[in-house]
Amino acid sequence: MSRIVPVVSSNVDAKVATTLSQVKATLGMVPNLFATLAHAPVALDGLLSLSKTLSRGRLSAAQREIVALAVGQENECQYCLSAHTAKAKAEGVSEEDVLMARAGDGVNPFERALASFAKKIVRQRGHVSDEDIADARKAGIDDGLMMEIVANVAANTLTNYANELAGSEIDFPVVEVKL
Repeated sequence: MSRIVPVVSSNVDAKVATTLSQVKATLGMVPNLFATLAHAPVALDGLLSLSKTLSRGRLSAAQREIVALAVGQENECQYCLSAHTAKAKAEGVSEEDVLMARAGDGVNPFERALASFAKKIVRQRGHVSDEDIADARKAGIDDGLMMEIVANVAANTLTNYANELAGSEIDFPVVEVKL
């Protein structure tokens, strides 16, 4: 049961209702994450703005999902693992690649590096070693991509923490945290 219940569109101001309506138009539903963040419209708008901006970055949609899965696993957020597993599959990421991303691995060397580097950023709270940076660079992650990965880690950490704090009810096919 949720500790912070999602808002109901009919009980919010017009601006928040419009934002949630736009989320529904884009995703086909209003996930509990967004309806819960709507308690603080600035948090909802901030996440949506950051997500929209990141979608114009160099990482493809599938690669952003790989990062999201690695971060969600590292933060043990079942809601986000469930949501991003569904989203990754919609972006063409195979079940095997989903599981590998969650483990910080991957068949594709670049995607393996993305997942591994994202997990290290989370686990080490940004204090990655010179060796970690050198390994990322060898795999094709340049300085700009490192900063883009950090931004994606931040966005996903926000959703992980919000869902854990709220105890959001999972409204996607449920994925277990344990691999």
